[in-house]
Amino acid sequence: MTEHVRDAARTLNNAMDSVNLINQINEGDFSYFLPGYTQEVVNRRVQENVQHLEIILAYEEVVEDETDKTPYTTAITTGKAYIQENS
Repeated sequence: MTEHVRDAARTLNNAMDSVNLINQINEGDFSYFLPGYTQEVVNRRVQENVQHLEIILAYEEVVEDETDKTPYTTAITTGKAYIQENS
């Protein structure tokens, strides 16, 4: 395995945190947040994670990697829809 492939795999693996957070919030699991959070705070966190995934998917090493990107692109779509529905 080349360094380039290892870097892409590591980057995508780390990005799963954003995928998981977006999906948890979309499913109504707000355990990530401290008591007293507002919808504005939730939306901001979702937006930050959507942007993070968009940046990751633009990395050359990730673009060239053959890993299935569906979980990441689906989370981006889910996150954007969540923000739209909760703004």
